[in-house]
Amino acid sequence: MRLKQWGAFWLLGLVWGSSFLWIKIAVGQMPPLTVAALRLLVGLAGLLAVVAVKRQPFPHDAPRLATYAVLGALQSAIPFGLIAWGETKIASGLAAILNGTMPLFTVVIAHLWLRDERITPAGLAGLVAGFAGVVVLGSRDVGPAGFAGSAWGQAALLIATVSYALAAAFSRKRLRGEPPLVQATMVVLTGDVILWAAVGVAERPLHLSGPPIVWVALAWLGLLGSCLAYLLYFYLINAWGATRASLVSYVFPVVGLILGIAILGEPADARLLLGSGLVVAGILTTRVQDRYRRRTRA
Repeated sequence: MRLKQWGAFWLLGLVWGSSFLWIKIAVGQMPPLTVAALRLLVGLAGLLAVVAVKRQPFPHDAPRLATYAVLGALQSAIPFGLIAWGETKIASGLAAILNGTMPLFTVVIAHLWLRDERITPAGLAGLVAGFAGVVVLGSRDVGPAGFAGSAWGQAALLIATVSYALAAAFSRKRLRGEPPLVQATMVVLTGDVILWAAVGVAERPLHLSGPPIVWVALAWLGLLGSCLAYLLYFYLINAWGATRASLVSYVFPVVGLILGIAILGEPADARLLLGSGLVVAGILTTRVQDRYRRRTRA
């Protein structure tokens, strides 16, 4: 079982870490909310195919449907839309690094919301290091006239990350024990409905044309980055808890930064590397907190 869980962990990290590269490619040709909505639509098609094979029953009662609507907004609609928009302003590698701060926000939210996931001194040290890294990364866009335009892209990524952290704690508190397939499908379904409503308001007329590479990107983002990734993610939340499952985010900065530099030729300077190192150090320190908590429970 532990081998299965760690296999899911590393596969999820690689899939989601590479997603920032494909998002950057797609938003170069299509509006960002449309990219996010199409990504979820492709992912939903894949999940529904799995549902048909598994013959999985779904919730019909109003309270659980309302709960999934909230989770769909927090876990998919809000962050996917913000990340896609943010990557029109910043490099894919930087987007991956900022999205990697999710465990830091999860530590704070879980401490306030979940009785069994209190913060420890190691977790506090991780928060300080991680947020210092965010400050260093943000300082790259500060000049004599104040923040550059890409600061808005960084802010969008950080808000998306807070939304992910809220969703992790919310799922753990309200949907603990729900089958991962049900959680993944309902989250993608409700999130996609919200995004298409936003596209109808903000990105009219609808733009769906693009070169073949864009459709390859959308297929990757939908089938792997949404369908497979959500199945793996909710499996880990149920198996490990919100804080420990969110540690998959420490794989994102490494994968995203390497792919952005190697494939897209994105620049890397000293502050990018220093800030990235602080973020990764902060995330890894939260793992010390997780080990301490498990030893205390034992």
